[in-house]
Amino acid sequence: MQNGDGSFRHESLQNQKSIKALLDAITKGIGKGELALSDDKGEFVLRPNDLITLRIKADRTDGASRLDLRMTWTEASDAPIEKGALKIR
Repeated sequence: MQNGDGSFRHESLQNQKSIKALLDAITKGIGKGELALSDDKGEFVLRPNDLITLRIKADRTDGASRLDLRMTWTEASDAPIEKGALKIR
């Protein structure tokens, strides 16, 4: 399982049924707070939190359609954040 920085990239031709199954798995992973992406080259784990920025872009040019979904978030660090004592004067 990959826990540090890095990236995962996969491209393949899929039918509508398999795309739906993959999107369902992404939805479940977001709900449980862990997305494990894998293929024959390895596994990459993301841990989305409660606040996720969603960007959707769609276009069609000369009969070719495209849909981009982008989700971004800041993962919480496993190490506790040390904060100094608050003082107000």
